[in-house]
Amino acid sequence: MFSPDISGHLPIRQRLLERLQAGRIRGSLLFAGPEGIGKRRVALELAQREICFRRTACGQCEGCRMFAGDELPFELPNLLRVTPEGKAGIIRIDQIREGLDSANQPRFSRGVIEWASLAPPPKCHRWILVEEAHRLNEASANILLKTLEEPPEGTHFILVTHRPEALLQTIRSRCERIPFAPLAEAEAWAVARARGWAEADRARWSALGEGSLRHLEEDAFRRAEAQVEAWLALLGGAAFTPVAGPLLPEKDAAQAQSEQLRLPLELLLRLLADLARIRAGSPPALAPWGERLATLAAGPLNLRPGQEAALEALRHLPRNLSPEPLLREVALALRVA
Repeated sequence: MFSPDISGHLPIRQRLLERLQAGRIRGSLLFAGPEGIGKRRVALELAQREICFRRTACGQCEGCRMFAGDELPFELPNLLRVTPEGKAGIIRIDQIREGLDSANQPRFSRGVIEWASLAPPPKCHRWILVEEAHRLNEASANILLKTLEEPPEGTHFILVTHRPEALLQTIRSRCERIPFAPLAEAEAWAVARARGWAEADRARWSALGEGSLRHLEEDAFRRAEAQVEAWLALLGGAAFTPVAGPLLPEKDAAQAQSEQLRLPLELLLRLLADLARIRAGSPPALAPWGERLATLAAGPLNLRPGQEAALEALRHLPRNLSPEPLLREVALALRVA
Protein backbone atom coordinates (compact mmCIF):
# COMPACT_ATOMS: atom_id res chain seq x y z
CA MET A 1 0.00 0.00 0.00
CA PHE A 2 3.02 2.28 -0.08
CA SER A 3 5.17 3.78 -2.82
CA PRO A 4 8.41 1.80 -3.29
CA ASP A 5 10.16 5.06 -4.25
CA ILE A 6 9.95 6.61 -0.75
CA SER A 7 12.56 5.87 1.88
CA GLY A 8 11.64 5.92 5.57
CA HIS A 9 8.79 7.47 7.57
CA LEU A 10 6.78 4.24 7.45
CA PRO A 11 5.01 4.74 10.84
CA ILE A 12 3.76 8.19 9.76
CA ARG A 13 2.70 6.91 6.34
CA GLN A 14 0.85 3.97 7.94
CA ARG A 15 -0.93 6.26 10.40
CA LEU A 16 -1.97 8.70 7.67
CA LEU A 17 -3.31 5.87 5.52
CA GLU A 18 -5.32 4.36 8.39
CA ARG A 19 -6.82 7.72 9.29
CA LEU A 20 -7.64 8.47 5.66
CA GLN A 21 -9.37 5.12 5.20
CA ALA A 22 -11.34 5.69 8.42
CA GLY A 23 -12.35 9.22 7.38
CA ARG A 24 -10.51 10.73 10.34
CA ILE A 25 -7.84 12.81 8.62
CA ARG A 26 -7.92 16.55 9.29
CA GLY A 27 -8.63 19.08 6.57
CA SER A 28 -5.38 21.02 7.13
CA LEU A 29 -2.07 19.34 7.97
CA LEU A 30 1.37 20.81 8.65
CA PHE A 31 4.25 18.50 7.74
CA ALA A 32 7.21 19.86 9.72
CA GLY A 33 10.74 18.55 10.02
CA PRO A 34 14.30 19.04 8.75
CA GLU A 35 14.89 20.01 5.16
CA GLY A 36 15.30 17.31 2.53
CA ILE A 37 13.98 14.30 4.46
CA GLY A 38 11.03 13.44 2.19
CA LYS A 39 8.07 15.32 3.75
CA ARG A 40 6.90 16.52 0.33
CA ARG A 41 7.14 13.03 -1.14
CA VAL A 42 5.00 11.59 1.67
CA ALA A 43 2.39 14.26 0.94
CA LEU A 44 2.42 13.38 -2.76
CA GLU A 45 1.96 9.70 -1.91
CA LEU A 46 -1.47 10.45 -0.44
CA ALA A 47 -2.64 11.87 -3.77
CA GLN A 48 -0.75 9.36 -5.91
CA ARG A 49 -2.33 6.38 -4.16
CA GLU A 50 -5.81 7.58 -5.14
CA ILE A 51 -4.89 7.93 -8.84
CA CYS A 52 -2.90 4.67 -8.92
CA PHE A 53 -4.77 1.92 -10.79
CA ARG A 54 -3.81 -0.49 -7.99
CA ARG A 55 -4.53 2.10 -5.26
CA THR A 56 -1.04 1.46 -3.85
CA ALA A 57 1.14 4.23 -5.37
CA CYS A 58 2.88 1.37 -7.20
CA GLY A 59 4.93 3.69 -9.40
CA GLN A 60 4.35 1.51 -12.49
CA CYS A 61 0.83 2.20 -13.77
CA GLU A 62 -0.38 5.03 -16.00
CA GLY A 63 -1.89 6.82 -13.02
CA CYS A 64 1.41 6.81 -11.12
CA ARG A 65 3.31 8.02 -14.17
CA MET A 66 1.56 11.36 -13.79
CA PHE A 67 3.52 11.73 -10.54
CA ALA A 68 6.85 10.60 -11.99
CA GLY A 69 9.87 12.72 -12.81
CA ASP A 70 11.39 15.84 -11.35
CA GLU A 71 9.13 18.21 -13.31
CA LEU A 72 5.86 17.36 -11.58
CA PRO A 73 2.90 19.32 -13.02
CA PHE A 74 1.37 21.99 -10.84
CA GLU A 75 -2.11 20.57 -11.35
CA LEU A 76 -3.18 16.92 -11.52
CA PRO A 77 -6.71 15.50 -11.33
CA ASN A 78 -6.72 15.45 -7.52
CA LEU A 79 -3.67 17.56 -6.67
CA LEU A 80 -2.76 21.23 -6.80
CA ARG A 81 0.80 22.30 -5.96
CA VAL A 82 1.58 25.79 -4.71
CA THR A 83 5.29 26.63 -4.77
CA PRO A 84 7.45 29.72 -4.15
CA GLU A 85 8.14 31.85 -7.20
CA GLY A 86 10.85 34.19 -8.41
CA LYS A 87 14.37 34.67 -7.15
CA ALA A 88 13.06 35.85 -3.78
CA GLY A 89 11.11 32.60 -3.46
CA ILE A 90 7.80 33.95 -2.20
CA ILE A 91 4.29 32.49 -2.40
CA ARG A 92 2.33 35.56 -3.46
CA ILE A 93 -1.31 36.47 -3.01
CA ASP A 94 -2.14 36.18 -6.72
CA GLN A 95 -1.06 32.53 -6.65
CA ILE A 96 -3.75 31.94 -4.04
CA ARG A 97 -6.41 34.05 -5.72
CA GLU A 98 -5.68 33.58 -9.42
CA GLY A 99 -3.14 30.79 -9.90
CA LEU A 100 -0.74 32.85 -12.02
CA ASP A 101 3.01 32.49 -12.24
CA SER A 102 5.54 35.33 -12.20
CA ALA A 103 5.27 35.71 -16.00
CA ASN A 104 1.51 36.20 -15.59
CA GLN A 105 0.76 32.96 -17.44
CA PRO A 106 -1.78 30.52 -15.95
CA ARG A 107 -0.30 27.35 -14.50
CA PHE A 108 -3.71 26.22 -13.33
CA SER A 109 -7.05 27.57 -14.37
CA ARG A 110 -8.40 28.73 -11.01
CA GLY A 111 -7.16 30.23 -7.80
CA VAL A 112 -6.46 27.91 -4.88
CA ILE A 113 -9.64 28.75 -2.97
CA GLU A 114 -11.90 28.15 -5.98
CA TRP A 115 -10.04 24.93 -6.87
CA ALA A 116 -10.51 23.69 -3.30
CA SER A 117 -14.28 24.04 -3.56
CA LEU A 118 -14.65 21.86 -6.68
CA ALA A 119 -15.98 18.34 -6.37
CA PRO A 120 -13.14 15.78 -6.20
CA PRO A 121 -12.74 13.07 -8.86
CA PRO A 122 -14.54 9.77 -8.11
CA LYS A 123 -13.09 7.90 -5.11
CA CYS A 124 -10.57 10.72 -4.59
CA HIS A 125 -10.01 13.70 -2.34
CA ARG A 126 -8.72 17.05 -3.47
CA TRP A 127 -5.21 17.69 -2.13
CA ILE A 128 -3.60 21.13 -2.06
CA LEU A 129 0.12 20.90 -1.37
CA VAL A 130 1.79 24.14 -0.24
CA GLU A 131 5.53 23.53 -0.63
CA GLU A 132 7.95 25.54 1.51
CA ALA A 133 4.94 26.99 3.30
CA HIS A 134 7.14 29.36 5.31
CA ARG A 135 7.41 31.29 2.01
CA LEU A 136 3.82 32.47 2.26
CA ASN A 137 3.94 36.23 2.63
CA GLU A 138 1.58 37.85 5.09
CA ALA A 139 -1.05 38.71 2.48
CA SER A 140 -1.14 35.24 0.92
CA ALA A 141 -1.18 33.60 4.36
CA ASN A 142 -4.07 35.72 5.55
CA ILE A 143 -6.19 34.97 2.50
CA LEU A 144 -5.74 31.24 3.16
CA LEU A 145 -6.76 31.40 6.82
CA LYS A 146 -10.51 30.93 6.49
CA THR A 147 -10.20 28.06 4.02
CA LEU A 148 -7.56 26.34 6.18
CA GLU A 149 -9.86 26.54 9.18
CA GLU A 150 -12.84 24.97 7.39
CA PRO A 151 -11.77 23.32 4.12
CA PRO A 152 -14.59 22.19 1.82
CA GLU A 153 -15.64 18.59 2.28
CA GLY A 154 -13.23 16.20 0.58
CA THR A 155 -10.46 18.82 0.35
CA HIS A 156 -7.23 18.63 2.34
CA PHE A 157 -4.42 21.16 2.61
CA ILE A 158 -0.90 19.94 3.35
CA LEU A 159 1.62 22.64 4.26
CA VAL A 160 5.21 21.41 4.09
CA THR A 161 8.05 23.28 5.79
CA HIS A 162 11.36 22.91 7.57
CA ARG A 163 10.82 26.28 9.27
CA PRO A 164 7.40 26.12 10.98
CA GLU A 165 8.37 28.97 13.30
CA ALA A 166 8.40 31.29 10.26
CA LEU A 167 4.70 30.64 9.59
CA LEU A 168 2.05 32.93 11.03
CA GLN A 169 0.83 31.64 14.37
CA THR A 170 -2.71 31.80 13.01
CA ILE A 171 -1.70 29.44 10.20
CA ARG A 172 -0.05 27.00 12.61
CA SER A 173 -3.09 26.98 14.90
CA ARG A 174 -5.39 25.94 12.05
CA CYS A 175 -3.32 22.91 11.04
CA GLU A 176 -2.65 19.58 12.68
CA ARG A 177 1.12 19.31 12.99
CA ILE A 178 2.71 16.07 11.75
CA PRO A 179 6.35 16.02 12.94
CA PHE A 180 8.93 14.27 10.76
CA ALA A 181 12.31 13.09 12.06
CA PRO A 182 15.48 12.76 9.96
CA LEU A 183 15.97 9.55 8.03
CA ALA A 184 18.14 6.85 9.54
CA GLU A 185 21.65 6.95 8.11
CA ALA A 186 21.12 3.65 6.31
CA GLU A 187 17.82 4.88 4.78
CA ALA A 188 19.38 8.07 3.46
CA TRP A 189 22.45 6.30 2.14
CA ALA A 190 20.31 3.70 0.36
CA VAL A 191 18.78 6.53 -1.68
CA ALA A 192 22.23 8.03 -2.36
CA ARG A 193 23.66 4.67 -3.41
CA ALA A 194 20.77 4.18 -5.82
CA ARG A 195 21.69 7.55 -7.33
CA GLY A 196 25.24 6.34 -7.97
CA TRP A 197 27.15 7.65 -4.96
CA ALA A 198 30.35 5.73 -4.14
CA GLU A 199 31.04 4.18 -0.74
CA ALA A 200 34.14 6.37 -0.41
CA ASP A 201 31.85 9.41 -0.03
CA ARG A 202 29.51 7.84 2.51
CA ALA A 203 31.01 9.19 5.74
CA ARG A 204 31.15 12.81 4.61
CA TRP A 205 27.86 12.64 2.69
CA SER A 206 26.04 11.20 5.70
CA ALA A 207 27.61 13.60 8.19
CA LEU A 208 26.72 16.66 6.11
CA GLY A 209 23.20 15.42 5.37
CA GLU A 210 22.19 14.62 8.98
CA GLY A 211 19.59 12.14 7.78
CA SER A 212 18.46 14.28 4.84
CA LEU A 213 18.73 14.05 1.07
CA ARG A 214 19.80 17.68 0.61
CA HIS A 215 23.03 16.72 -1.10
CA LEU A 216 21.87 14.12 -3.59
CA GLU A 217 23.19 16.32 -6.38
CA GLU A 218 26.98 16.23 -6.45
CA ASP A 219 27.33 19.99 -6.94
CA ALA A 220 25.40 20.65 -3.71
CA PHE A 221 27.52 18.14 -1.80
CA ARG A 222 30.85 19.43 -3.08
CA ARG A 223 29.83 23.00 -2.29
CA ALA A 224 28.90 22.04 1.28
CA GLU A 225 32.24 20.22 1.63
CA ALA A 226 34.08 23.33 0.42
CA GLN A 227 32.14 25.52 2.87
CA VAL A 228 33.17 23.31 5.79
CA GLU A 229 36.79 23.54 4.68
CA ALA A 230 36.52 27.34 4.40
CA TRP A 231 35.10 27.72 7.92
CA LEU A 232 37.76 25.39 9.35
CA ALA A 233 40.42 27.55 7.74
CA LEU A 234 38.85 30.73 9.17
CA LEU A 235 38.51 29.13 12.60
CA GLY A 236 42.21 28.32 12.35
CA GLY A 237 43.07 31.98 11.74
CA ALA A 238 43.27 32.17 7.93
CA ALA A 239 42.65 35.49 6.20
CA PHE A 240 39.14 35.93 4.83
CA THR A 241 39.73 36.72 1.14
CA PRO A 242 41.86 33.68 0.12
CA VAL A 243 39.52 31.05 1.60
CA ALA A 244 36.00 32.53 1.68
CA GLY A 245 35.03 31.98 -1.96
CA PRO A 246 32.82 28.89 -1.31
CA LEU A 247 30.89 30.80 1.36
CA LEU A 248 29.79 33.57 -0.98
CA PRO A 249 26.53 33.22 -2.97
CA GLU A 250 26.59 32.43 -6.67
CA LYS A 251 25.32 35.55 -8.40
CA ASP A 252 23.68 33.74 -11.32
CA ALA A 253 21.90 31.11 -9.20
CA ALA A 254 18.12 30.86 -9.28
CA GLN A 255 18.01 31.07 -5.48
CA ALA A 256 18.19 34.46 -3.76
CA GLN A 257 21.55 35.36 -2.25
CA SER A 258 20.05 35.60 1.22
CA GLU A 259 18.87 31.99 0.98
CA GLN A 260 22.23 30.83 -0.37
CA LEU A 261 23.85 32.30 2.74
CA ARG A 262 21.70 30.20 5.08
CA LEU A 263 23.56 26.92 4.50
CA PRO A 264 27.11 28.17 5.24
CA LEU A 265 25.92 29.98 8.37
CA GLU A 266 24.14 26.84 9.58
CA LEU A 267 27.29 24.81 8.83
CA LEU A 268 29.33 27.21 10.96
CA LEU A 269 26.92 26.72 13.86
CA ARG A 270 27.29 22.96 13.48
CA LEU A 271 31.09 23.25 13.56
CA LEU A 272 30.98 25.43 16.66
CA ALA A 273 28.59 22.99 18.32
CA ASP A 274 31.03 20.17 17.54
CA LEU A 275 33.89 22.11 19.11
CA ALA A 276 31.78 22.43 22.26
CA ARG A 277 31.02 18.70 22.18
CA ILE A 278 34.71 17.80 21.91
CA ARG A 279 35.57 20.08 24.83
CA ALA A 280 32.83 18.32 26.84
CA GLY A 281 34.32 14.92 25.99
CA SER A 282 31.74 13.87 23.37
CA PRO A 283 32.38 12.87 19.74
CA PRO A 284 31.61 15.43 17.01
CA ALA A 285 28.64 15.01 14.68
CA LEU A 286 30.85 16.00 11.74
CA ALA A 287 33.13 13.07 12.48
CA PRO A 288 35.00 13.04 9.13
CA TRP A 289 36.52 16.38 10.15
CA GLY A 290 37.12 15.19 13.72
CA GLU A 291 40.91 15.49 13.78
CA ARG A 292 40.90 19.11 12.64
CA LEU A 293 38.07 19.94 15.02
CA ALA A 294 39.96 18.33 17.89
CA THR A 295 42.99 20.49 17.12
CA LEU A 296 40.85 23.63 17.14
CA ALA A 297 39.05 22.55 20.32
CA ALA A 298 42.37 22.21 22.11
CA GLY A 299 43.19 25.86 21.39
CA PRO A 300 41.95 29.05 23.05
CA LEU A 301 39.13 29.72 20.56
CA ASN A 302 36.16 31.48 22.17
CA LEU A 303 33.02 29.92 20.70
CA ARG A 304 30.37 32.33 21.95
CA PRO A 305 31.16 35.39 19.75
CA GLY A 306 31.06 33.28 16.60
CA GLN A 307 27.79 31.61 17.62
CA GLU A 308 26.17 34.94 18.41
CA ALA A 309 27.36 36.50 15.15
CA ALA A 310 26.10 33.56 13.05
CA LEU A 311 22.70 33.57 14.76
CA GLU A 312 22.39 37.32 14.31
CA ALA A 313 23.28 36.99 10.62
CA LEU A 314 20.61 34.32 10.16
CA ARG A 315 18.01 36.55 11.78
CA HIS A 316 18.79 39.35 9.36
CA LEU A 317 18.92 37.30 6.15
CA PRO A 318 15.41 38.34 5.02
CA ARG A 319 16.66 41.95 4.88
CA ASN A 320 18.92 41.00 1.93
CA LEU A 321 22.10 42.37 3.45
CA SER A 322 25.27 42.44 1.35
CA PRO A 323 26.74 38.92 1.55
CA GLU A 324 30.46 39.67 1.75
CA PRO A 325 30.34 42.29 4.53
CA LEU A 326 27.98 40.04 6.51
CA LEU A 327 30.31 37.04 6.23
CA ARG A 328 33.36 39.18 7.02
CA GLU A 329 31.67 40.31 10.21
CA VAL A 330 30.95 36.73 11.21
CA ALA A 331 34.53 35.68 10.40
CA LEU A 332 35.85 38.58 12.46
CA ALA A 333 33.80 37.38 15.43
CA LEU A 334 35.57 34.02 15.26
CA ARG A 335 38.80 35.78 16.24
CA VAL A 336 37.46 37.43 19.39
CA ALA A 337 39.53 36.19 22.29
